[in-house]
Amino acid sequence: MRAAGRSVRARLRDRIAASDPGLLRLTAGLRTVGAIALTLAVLAPLGADVHLLVAGAMAAMVATFAIREKQLGAQAVTLALGLPVALVSVTLGAVLNARLYVGDVFFVVLIFCAVYGRRFGDRGTALGLIGFQIYFLSLFVGAEVSALPALCGAIAVAFCSSALLRFAVVPATPTGVLLRLRLAFRARLAQLVSAQLDLLDAAPDEMDKALEAVREGTARLHETAMMIQAQLEEGTPDESAARLVQRRIADAEIAAERLGLLLLTSRSAERADTLTLHLPGAPAPSVGQPAVPDETTATLRRDLQALRALVLRAGSGDAGTGLAHVRNRLLGYRDEENLPPAPAAVQDVFRGIGEAARSVLGLRIALDGPQDESDDTPATARSREELDAEDAAIDGGEEPAEEQETGLRRPTTRAAVQVAVGSALAIVGGELLSTQRWYWAVLTCWIVFLNTASTGEILVKGYRRLLGTVFGVVAGIVLAGLVGQHTWTAFGLVLVLIFAMFYVAPLSYTLMSFFVTAMLGLLYTLLHTYSLDVLLLRVEETALGAACGVVAAALVLPVRTDRRTNELLGTVLDRLAEVTEAAVGQLSGGPADELLDKARDLDQALADLRAATQPLTHPVTPLRARRHTARYVVALLETCAYHARTLAATAELLPTHPSIAADPRLRGAAGRTVRNIETIAARVADEHAAARVETGPSIASLLGSDAGTPRYGRITDRVLRHLERLDEAVVGLARPLGVPMAEPRA
Repeated sequence: MRAAGRSVRARLRDRIAASDPGLLRLTAGLRTVGAIALTLAVLAPLGADVHLLVAGAMAAMVATFAIREKQLGAQAVTLALGLPVALVSVTLGAVLNARLYVGDVFFVVLIFCAVYGRRFGDRGTALGLIGFQIYFLSLFVGAEVSALPALCGAIAVAFCSSALLRFAVVPATPTGVLLRLRLAFRARLAQLVSAQLDLLDAAPDEMDKALEAVREGTARLHETAMMIQAQLEEGTPDESAARLVQRRIADAEIAAERLGLLLLTSRSAERADTLTLHLPGAPAPSVGQPAVPDETTATLRRDLQALRALVLRAGSGDAGTGLAHVRNRLLGYRDEENLPPAPAAVQDVFRGIGEAARSVLGLRIALDGPQDESDDTPATARSREELDAEDAAIDGGEEPAEEQETGLRRPTTRAAVQVAVGSALAIVGGELLSTQRWYWAVLTCWIVFLNTASTGEILVKGYRRLLGTVFGVVAGIVLAGLVGQHTWTAFGLVLVLIFAMFYVAPLSYTLMSFFVTAMLGLLYTLLHTYSLDVLLLRVEETALGAACGVVAAALVLPVRTDRRTNELLGTVLDRLAEVTEAAVGQLSGGPADELLDKARDLDQALADLRAATQPLTHPVTPLRARRHTARYVVALLETCAYHARTLAATAELLPTHPSIAADPRLRGAAGRTVRNIETIAARVADEHAAARVETGPSIASLLGSDAGTPRYGRITDRVLRHLERLDEAVVGLARPLGVPMAEPRA
């Protein structure tokens, strides 16, 4: 019973870790709700009225979510600086509240300074956010000069409560966050293996659904890997250890994605296209059950289940003889003589399972330290020796600083000007709608500019906020009717809504806006200002604020969506060319390069492009052909990035693996691919560029490799497969991007 209970708890822990990597959303929600609850618990016995309770609750929320630094020391400094900023802001709000024009002008200046402060990093962003939100708070509660002492006291209590929750009750150190992210990576890796197992067993009419699950699992695993990459520097004090974890995470991700592709190929009538794993909604290729004995299929199913168990037990510290036996059997598939009799495509799946087991072993050693080697077979011992040699060869490196734009070209300066103009328009329009609650339009205008960089992104964000607000008004009406004048019941529901708001914020901006608006309906009830007209006015002010933000973004120093996506597309192509050229150069016998860092830069550039294309791929976009083109281009780039990452990972094996040798012919064979990437990048930067994409013989024929080359011995065969698919994907980019094709060379 005790073992069963541990198993249930472990499964629940893994499920939570996979759904919320690093428990970042849970931590944010608990910390914010706890800070608000503690503030109310302190203020209520002191006889604070409802206005002070609401002000304290809002200040605690702002003091908690505004701070984004990773190190606790930096967070403490920012929180300490934030308190005087908040006190000055609320004082100015109370003084200027009755002075119409002076107050409006100051509000616009404050907004400009708050946005401009983003150029100073997380601290500047946090202080600007605190200054703006506390000024808004003063308008919301109708702060007056006579009430300033009590109001400042409530804000001080709120900041102290936030500090207590942040540093004592719900601390989140970089090391702790990284540890939870590593658990999330394992859990998501196990989920992906489960999806691949379903793909193996899926009937022909279920293939599309099973493939979509594999596609989603692959994307979620990559998302977690990127989160770990961002946390490594702060969460791992030793640079060599950080690079080791980075390498092992990359190995595991590549091995898992490759296993999915091999499984899909084994189920397909012909070789599966890598693009199928990256293009949402792409139909599964025609399938046919491989002509293999039932016992071989059963063995394959058993080994996938064993791989999943190996992943889930990797960090348990309780390996046991049974798990060691499973590990040894899977690693044995890396040797040709251990493969069961089956068609080549099915044998490739067994090889892929062996490579995935090796990556799990490397991940376990990197994360948990040395392991018991008493039960190792010769195949497992060889894998350990390879991993040890790779670990010893890992060295640190410095990244070059990127050139920063200046003047109005600087994103923070441009955004500050745009938000200031949009807010001025929102103030004018908002006061025409209501002289009492015009500030809602300003708040919406401010928010739609947060974390956006183009007119299209602002338009989509404004649409989502308006949609969430409309539904939130309905919920606010229902909740206000149920709560009535029960103050503490209303505060309890406010806490629930705030937790939900923070928990869903990274997942859905529409849902977050829904919970915010529903919460505001309860706050209006507490302040005795609730009415249906007030909530409807909230919708009108939200629509006005979003419209003002879009107008300002479109007319003042505009950044068109096409321009931004083209800039980011050019960056992705540049990074892709760098990774490919450096990896092939090292595979050809050239000097070692910082391939891990280059691959990470490529992944980050692709993530930025994916976010920037959301306005083009959003369901409300009327240009359907353009939407399909954007999705197709991003999927092709993800395919290219996968093959480039794999080439980089393979190149890094050269110094440590005697079975892998450099091949000087690769540099010449891959030259066409690199030139094509550069040609496409030049065409994206200048549509009048005359260069054309080259086509011609396959990479293998350019290399002139022998048909008898061992499949998994020398480097040539494995690299060739990825180079050929990378070359095909790059050529495929030319058509949707309008790059002309050159005549094939004779």
